[in-house]
Amino acid sequence: MAAMQKIVQLGRALLQAAGTKLAPHARRAVERICLCHTAALGGHVQECPEGHFEKNHYNGCKHRSCPECNFTSIERWLDKQKARLLNCDYYHVIFTIPHELNSLWQANVSAMTDLLFHAVRDTLFEFLADKKHLGAEPGVIMGLHTWGQMCWLHPHCHCLVTGGGLTSNGEWRAISNGYLLPGRAVRDKFRGKMCYVIHHALEKGKLVIPEGVRQQQLLNLLNKLGRKKWNVRIQDRYAHGNGVLTYLARYMRGGPISNRRIVSFDEEKVLFRYKDYHAAETGGKKYKKLELTNGDFLQRLLLHVPEPGRKVVRSYGLYAGSRRKDLDRCREMLGQEPVQEPEVRDWQECMAKFGDKDHSRCPVCGARLVKQRLIAPDFWGMARKYPLLEAA
Repeated sequence: MAAMQKIVQLGRALLQAAGTKLAPHARRAVERICLCHTAALGGHVQECPEGHFEKNHYNGCKHRSCPECNFTSIERWLDKQKARLLNCDYYHVIFTIPHELNSLWQANVSAMTDLLFHAVRDTLFEFLADKKHLGAEPGVIMGLHTWGQMCWLHPHCHCLVTGGGLTSNGEWRAISNGYLLPGRAVRDKFRGKMCYVIHHALEKGKLVIPEGVRQQQLLNLLNKLGRKKWNVRIQDRYAHGNGVLTYLARYMRGGPISNRRIVSFDEEKVLFRYKDYHAAETGGKKYKKLELTNGDFLQRLLLHVPEPGRKVVRSYGLYAGSRRKDLDRCREMLGQEPVQEPEVRDWQECMAKFGDKDHSRCPVCGARLVKQRLIAPDFWGMARKYPLLEAA
């Protein structure tokens, strides 16, 4: 409950600071997270069947940006994806957009998201279709992240790529040279494709020009970026894809920062931990702390609230939803059974992985808590307690 109180307080601070300037989907996120796990949304009473323990369980907001109530959804998604994984090597590839394009991204989040996914997909599949590298079609799962450790805008795409693929002859071919692709060549091709699709979209009027910027300035910027070194990282080979898949799932929902990274907060400021990757590489202090005002901190968080219906995880090639037959064929050649849809676990079964910290069980006897009487929603009572909610 302490963690949720932090989110409630921070949400209220943002609502007060931002006023009516929030985009509709961002305001919706604030409204929902402010009420998450409070009496406003109602709930039920959980009791130990032996009568040892009783507690109120208030409903979560279920918003995709809430850091508290998406655990079950993420676990179910992981179950489904792990059931599809091929028994082969995997590679983790990260494509990053230069920060000079951040203003264009903010003005065209949906369009730029699609352009990024398409440029990354075309880069990987064109290289891997070449017989010099693989000569086959791989399976790829991509996840969009738009933040860095300090919650600033930092759009980049994480990719889980199979270390093999299906050839045009219907045979499985594995990567045999020990690495996925030459990093410099991948970087240059991705840079060229991304600059081209942005240039083309600007000429066709499919992108909104950021305020205070002329179109020719953007075209000049693209020319300049075409000569700059972009950040593309191809990690070493993994024996299986579970680790990278878990990493993607961790940020699929819940926003850019978890409650455990918040060190302290009050009505004016927030102190949180972040990982300094540059310092870690140079032997300096790996973890640091940053203090921001409530308004600045939450303004950063709202940069990363996805619009409704926007998919931030997408599957291509053998992992595309329409390629089940090809995926099963590859599984057969790799000694696996056809894909079986996993049984959907309830929230208590998902919580079982925490053992002694499983809050779905009685702390006295360990019996599973059972749902008893319902608790009716009390939105207006919460609105009187937190008057700012009335403005939402």
